[in-house]
Amino acid sequence: MRTHGNRATNGKLKDRLSIVVVEADRDRAVQIVDALDKADDYDVFVISEVSSLARQIAARKPDVVLIDVENPSRDTLEELAIASGPQDRPVAMFVSGAGGGMAKAAVEAGVSAYVVDGLQPERLKPVLDAAIARFQLFRQMRNELAETKRALEERKVIDRAKGLLMKARGIGEDEAYAMLRRTAMDQGRRVADVAAALVTAAGLLS
Repeated sequence: MRTHGNRATNGKLKDRLSIVVVEADRDRAVQIVDALDKADDYDVFVISEVSSLARQIAARKPDVVLIDVENPSRDTLEELAIASGPQDRPVAMFVSGAGGGMAKAAVEAGVSAYVVDGLQPERLKPVLDAAIARFQLFRQMRNELAETKRALEERKVIDRAKGLLMKARGIGEDEAYAMLRRTAMDQGRRVADVAAALVTAAGLLS
């Protein structure tokens, strides 16, 4: 099939998307590519061999992965989902009716869109749009959660550093924080970084 190598930039999906289609059946692959051509202006590359799926997808770095599979087992479904990199990009998976009971496993594996009863050409565009929207929402939530956890960890370190200064200098909490802040400004560093260095140094001396 074809590909022109468009990429996502700075975590944002570009207007012209590159799509990897995972489809073992050549006739089905041709139908999917034709449907994508009619739906929008995409760069499409087909992967027919799934034994090295993760490596092939990593080499292509697509914006979206589309998987068409019949009657997948739970293990196969999870393997396909994980190999397609659902943390890095939207993944849309189309399965036959027999795979309908595995939607929960697919979602837990990170699949952005899980469609039962197979891939219908007219459904491609709305499913891809939904998969992209869902992926972006969950990525934003993951980023916000990570930022919150980082802020909490930094607050703990700053509190420990203040405690060390209060004990060593016999000063109050506000004065200890002011000392950390002055040191950070003088050194052109963040308060959290100064606090972490102080805690580390105290640990080495204890």
